[in-house]
Amino acid sequence: MDLSKIAVSINKAINTQEVAVKEKHARTCILGTHHEKGAHTFWAAVNRLPLSSNAVLCWKFCHVFHKLLRDGHPNVIKDSIRNKADLTDMSRMWGHLSEGYGKLCSIYLKLLITKMEFHIKNPRFPGNLQMSNRQLEEAGENDVNNFFQLTVEMFDYLECELNLFLGVFSSLDMSRSVSVTAAGQCRLAPLIQVILDCSHLYDYTVKLLFKLHSCLPADTLQGHRDRFHEQFKKLKSLFYRSSNLQYFKRLIQIPQLPENPPNFLRASALSEHISPVVVIPAESSSPESEHLVETEDLVDTDIPILPAPSETKFDDLFGTSAAIDPFNFNNQNGMRKDDKDRLIEQLTREIQVLKDELESFRLESGRLCQALRGRVSELEAELAEQSHLRLQAAGESEFLRAELDDLRRVREDTEKEQRSLTEIEKKAQANEQRYTKLKEKYTELVQSHADLLRKNAEVTRQMTVARAAQDEVDAVRKEMQDKVKAAQEAAGRQEREQREHLEEMRRELLSSRAELDSIKTIMASSQQSSEALGTQLAALESEKAELVESLSKAETELAVRGEELERVQTSLASERESGVKTAEALQNQLNDKESREQALESQLVAARWSSLQGAVEEAEKIIQDSLTQIDDPAHISCTSSADYLASRCQASLDFVDQLHTARDAFLADDTGVSHLIKVVTRCGHLVGDTIVQGSATSHMVPVEQADALSESVKACGAEALVLLGHMKTKERLTTADNCNLKAALQTILSSAEKLRPRGLELQQGELGDLVEQEMAATSAAVESAAARIEEMLNKSRAVDTGIKMEVNERILASCTDLMTAIKALVLSSKDLQRDIVESGRGAASTKEFYAKNSRWTEGLISASKAVGWGATVMVDAADLVVQGKGKFEELMVCSHEIAASTAQLVAASKVKADKDSSNLHRLQQASRGVTQATAAVVASTKSGKSQIEDKDTMDFSSMTLTQIKRQEMDAQVLVLELETRLQKERERLGELRKKHYELAGVAEGWGEDEEGERKR
Repeated sequence: MDLSKIAVSINKAINTQEVAVKEKHARTCILGTHHEKGAHTFWAAVNRLPLSSNAVLCWKFCHVFHKLLRDGHPNVIKDSIRNKADLTDMSRMWGHLSEGYGKLCSIYLKLLITKMEFHIKNPRFPGNLQMSNRQLEEAGENDVNNFFQLTVEMFDYLECELNLFLGVFSSLDMSRSVSVTAAGQCRLAPLIQVILDCSHLYDYTVKLLFKLHSCLPADTLQGHRDRFHEQFKKLKSLFYRSSNLQYFKRLIQIPQLPENPPNFLRASALSEHISPVVVIPAESSSPESEHLVETEDLVDTDIPILPAPSETKFDDLFGTSAAIDPFNFNNQNGMRKDDKDRLIEQLTREIQVLKDELESFRLESGRLCQALRGRVSELEAELAEQSHLRLQAAGESEFLRAELDDLRRVREDTEKEQRSLTEIEKKAQANEQRYTKLKEKYTELVQSHADLLRKNAEVTRQMTVARAAQDEVDAVRKEMQDKVKAAQEAAGRQEREQREHLEEMRRELLSSRAELDSIKTIMASSQQSSEALGTQLAALESEKAELVESLSKAETELAVRGEELERVQTSLASERESGVKTAEALQNQLNDKESREQALESQLVAARWSSLQGAVEEAEKIIQDSLTQIDDPAHISCTSSADYLASRCQASLDFVDQLHTARDAFLADDTGVSHLIKVVTRCGHLVGDTIVQGSATSHMVPVEQADALSESVKACGAEALVLLGHMKTKERLTTADNCNLKAALQTILSSAEKLRPRGLELQQGELGDLVEQEMAATSAAVESAAARIEEMLNKSRAVDTGIKMEVNERILASCTDLMTAIKALVLSSKDLQRDIVESGRGAASTKEFYAKNSRWTEGLISASKAVGWGATVMVDAADLVVQGKGKFEELMVCSHEIAASTAQLVAASKVKADKDSSNLHRLQQASRGVTQATAAVVASTKSGKSQIEDKDTMDFSSMTLTQIKRQEMDAQVLVLELETRLQKERERLGELRKKHYELAGVAEGWGEDEEGERKR
């Protein structure tokens, strides 16, 4: 076979048209591999194709390559494994696309790489995976470890096949008849090879699992069974969906898997397993079929003739030796009759045994015949079904012949379109080069934009000057027109005056001539007056000469005036022409400036939009990175607090509202794009931070709440990506809605509020009521303590006398003063809190103010509880001291504790108070009164203790020296013990204070605040 013909078939099979690969071209490629015993020509042709730039071209290459791996020469796999790295890079490159042929090409390339690796690792398996049970046993080399590993590899192989199956179906719109369209058939055609592979892999996996269950415990293979059941469900569903497509019905008969998967725990279930068989009907002749290729030199069709064994039952039973041949009488002449009888009996018994065996054979053959008849019935039914399918195929072939004529016409149009497409691709490349140059020029335009703005100001100034010059030209033109008009009028008047004067002189001349005639007549009549008349005639002639001279002067002056008028008109016309030219030049400059301004404005609009798109893409990358980060296993160790999550979520909500406002402002005036870019970027950072903090918070909460919070966080990320996607096009920017994103953020915020510690989960009304309740309880505890102290004082006066009564009265009086001071402090604190709430709540209610400032409210509640508890404990200690059962030290410690609690209450009240508030000054005075009263209690307690101890003076007068020494030693031992105990108690006190601080921090959320500050 000619290699050039193979290369032409490869190029025809792998093209950019979105139609299925023609079978004749694929068949020629397969025969070419058998002809050259390898795939060198195939890869030489493929390496020249732009597989990385056209997804349809890459998809059809994968289809043809899959056919070659299955049906081509065995060396195809060895020749193709060298290109594994290139195929891996191409798969990774197409994997960046999330839809269309790009994603399908990535999955298909991974499948082909897995197939090559499987066959290289297991060379016993042919490319089409057709093996007998004996060959399958030999592939495992009778080693259970090999069978175990082989099963895992088959699971991986089948998983890649199923991924391609699912990818193709998910990319098709199954609501339409996609299998009858050229594009749909282009995607469905490779699934025929996948179905063939899956049927064999499923069959071998079942047999290997039964083999493994016979050798290994069931618990060891639990993972294998779970993985098989999952793949069984997918494969059954995909086979069922494929069998319903019209495209597959005429090309392949897809088997149906059983209703339930095999039970591998029951060994007998292997006999119930039926290997799925995929039937490919014989191809009918069509006009497209090429002439058959002679393959005698490719495939050896000689079948060796095996010798047929000729065996007879007689030889099996009696043997062929001449010594025991019943027809050989040479050795029987000397045999006795007894021997013959025994031989006859033996033969009779053997004949009976043979009859029994023959009967059993007859029964067995009857059962086999009955089974064969059933099988024949089944085959007849299948034959009838195949006949029916053949009739259907004949009808479809008629339909396809009609379609073929249409396709021929379409092919001619397609070839024309292909040529036009080539031209379009050339133009596209030219456009790409132009785009590169334009991109370079764009940077220059951005740099020259500032210069153009400055030039714009200069041109504006020049336009102003030009307009002023134009106004001056108009004024001069008007003035000149007025002057010319005035000169014309003056020349006209002078001309009329001169004509009138000339007419008058002519009339005078006529009258003179008339007079001359009359004089001549008079001279003729009278000779006497001739001299006088001669004198008068001379005078008239001189006057006539003067008149002629004046007339010539007037005509000369008139000619001068006419020349002057022509010069004025000529200069005026030249000035008019120069003014028009100047105005036209200025108008042209103005038009050029306006066109440049429009071009710059369009470039500026494009630059603004590209800047916005860059900000949107950056925000998308941030959110995508956050969504990727929460799926990273290293992120599991990250934790966060519900308070910090709530603060981040609230900030995100605020900026989402600002995003909506900035979007509206941008749509109204696109010059405000900088503010929108800042808001988009900030919003992307905040939403991404909310996603990460939400995921980190879910690592510290129970599983159900963690799952809900994780889902909310992922939904928030998806909504944010949708919103940013709408903002990437001008048409969808106006319809971009942030309601879904706000709803997702509100869901996260509500989850964070539910996860806040202790009092943070209280409702608004409960927290506000709790403040009032605690303050009221504190007042009640103080009043109850004062009443008990008064009662104890009355009892002490009635029972005690002397120093003890004096001490008790002084102590109880100081305690009464302390309770009075505490009561005044609580009332002042209530008044100050009322001022704080009234000044800070605004339009909100009191309970809403307490809920909004929950941390401050909880501190107030804690301080109130501490004051009430301290008053109660001090009264109990005072009661024990008065009765003589308590210790003075307990009373002093209680006093100090009350002083600390009141200081906490004052500090909590002062946090939000105005420094000029009168109630704050009263609270500080009341705090100083409590401090003084506490000091008085401590002083009276110490004084009473000293008086009581002075009464018990030490008397050593009756003791001997030895007794005193003994007492001294005992006292030293007691001092050492007390010092040791004092040190231990101090250490214990330090640990108690540390633990109290930690518990108070957890209750008040101090650690969470510090963590939030560190993360900020």
